[in-house]
Amino acid sequence: MSETSVVVHADTDVLAQAVAARLIVKLIDAQADRGEAGLVLTGGRVAAAVQRAVRELPARDAVDWSRVDVWWGDERFLPAGHPERNETQAREALLDALPLDPARLHPMPASDGPDGTDPEAAAARYAAALASAARPGTAPLPHFDVLLLGVGEDGHIASVFPEHPVAYETRPVSAVRGSPKPPPIRISLTIPAINTAEEVWLVAAGADKARAVGMAMAGAGPVQVPAAGVRGVGRTLWLLDRAAATDVKPTFRSLR
Repeated sequence: MSETSVVVHADTDVLAQAVAARLIVKLIDAQADRGEAGLVLTGGRVAAAVQRAVRELPARDAVDWSRVDVWWGDERFLPAGHPERNETQAREALLDALPLDPARLHPMPASDGPDGTDPEAAAARYAAALASAARPGTAPLPHFDVLLLGVGEDGHIASVFPEHPVAYETRPVSAVRGSPKPPPIRISLTIPAINTAEEVWLVAAGADKARAVGMAMAGAGPVQVPAAGVRGVGRTLWLLDRAAATDVKPTFRSLR
């Protein structure tokens, strides 16, 4: 049965350092159990801070990065190398400094890739890549040990926005058109795909996230507040700074 935990840290800097340290331990433990690890990255300011913190921690060398599969939860459908792509952010903040196996690095397709400017075809291509990495006889997705998510001011996660058609999507990967945040065209894992992860970590910082976090924790509907609809198979972990946690009931909080 899945458990939900909330950990509140003093500020954004402490939050990023703590998430980075927790992530390294999780990857080490996954490799001890299975010989490899599956990680799903997210984008945004806090995600970049976490990625930089992982890069700077000496303990990062305890992970065998050549046996880590890196996936993405969503992507802005822009040309490869565009500064607004989550892949570009992650490479600059962390990935280019790690001894990763290129075959285990799985960015979402770019708008100048083999599918051109067709996000539906690009989403189908990513779904096929996920299926090809799945273990025989299992669901059409690989094992995700930890899936990182940011939380938007409106409660969106990945590129699943409130009341948007993608919030109803059941396929593992969806094109997103008409995103309320620019750019308007994106690719995203859907909520059913996200919920196959062993652990889902929702990371949020700042007072502008407090209302969305509070609504999600209070049991809002997943179409109205997509963050309310995600949960890991084994664990759902909310990692917050104090400003983002102001609307969370005290009984949920674990202060650090």
